[in-house]
Amino acid sequence: MMKSLILIFLFLVSCIVKAQNINIDREKLLDLYQTQRYAEAAQYLQSIYPPDTDDLKALSQIAYCYMMAGKLPDAEKNYLKINALQPNTLSVLFSLANINSRRGNTAAAQFYLLDIIKLDSTNFNAFKQLANYTDSIKLKVKYLEKANRLNVTDADVAFDLALQYKYLKVFEPAYKVLQVAILADTNNLILQQAQLPIANELKKYKEVINVGEKLLRNGGDANVVRDVGKANFSLKNYQKCIDLYKRLENMSMQNESILYYMSISYRELKNYEMATFYAKKTIEEGISPNVPLYYSLLGGIYEERNQNTNATAAYKKGLTFGDYNSIYYRLALLYDFKFNQPKTALSYYNQYLKSKPTAGEKSQIDYTKTRIAEITQPKSSKTGLTSVQN
Repeated sequence: MMKSLILIFLFLVSCIVKAQNINIDREKLLDLYQTQRYAEAAQYLQSIYPPDTDDLKALSQIAYCYMMAGKLPDAEKNYLKINALQPNTLSVLFSLANINSRRGNTAAAQFYLLDIIKLDSTNFNAFKQLANYTDSIKLKVKYLEKANRLNVTDADVAFDLALQYKYLKVFEPAYKVLQVAILADTNNLILQQAQLPIANELKKYKEVINVGEKLLRNGGDANVVRDVGKANFSLKNYQKCIDLYKRLENMSMQNESILYYMSISYRELKNYEMATFYAKKTIEEGISPNVPLYYSLLGGIYEERNQNTNATAAYKKGLTFGDYNSIYYRLALLYDFKFNQPKTALSYYNQYLKSKPTAGEKSQIDYTKTRIAEITQPKSSKTGLTSVQN
């Protein structure tokens, strides 16, 4: 294939050379192409033709060489010159779109692709590429639908369109789009896997299990296990659901939903001990480890507004989701100096130290130890309070 392209290219060069009576070393050019030294080929061609040449074939070959060499600014410069001399050439517009896409200038790439569909409203590749250059779900769906109508069997477009439909919770069209593409390529496992969660939503549970088990025999991933497990749960095959979801748990790929279905499955099988165990795990999985941090933030805001009762409530709420040493420290200070309850403060100071604060909190640790000593020493020996360390 590459050899054929090289021969075609050299034939075109020969035509240009004869037309302009230009001397060219065809053997040198052939060697540069065969060894894929495209940058040298472009420079060699540019050295032969005058800088102000308006020969479209020569400019096209130079631009192509630069693009293949990855010298995108030089390629764009030559393609722009061609576009100025002969506007609205689809191949040139596609090349300009490709160059800008590779340089991260998606707005420019989109501009050239839109020009293409103005010239050719049935250009499949233009619509397919446009879908990749927009953040608008509405536009993305519009372009993908147009591309899909032009080529219903293209797997990439079918996959992307179904994914957008799924996001919009439009499951029936998503299923149909994938089904057409799958019938055209019955060995496309990617499309079959993409259809599983959609088929689950449409309550095609037996189909999910049949297709999913085939995929699992061919090395299907965790998503397939999840979808097949859900289908078995829906058909009340609770033990099968548990067996599948345990595979995910063994791979540390469980989530709140998986654990929830496991708990219910055990409950339906009257295994209340395991049902309880997984119900607790579901609760733990559903709680973000950052929740205490968020309540600490809220409590601090209340403190800054002198809403100390609200601050205390926020801090205590945070502790119900897990230990967070700075919350113990803030509660100790509140009870010590805002509510004048040193005994309660002492409890929180001690809990702060037990929570093993890091070395980066040395000043708070030192202050806490000093304050504990002051609170616990006999009243007659107290000389005053240490200033609060924030």
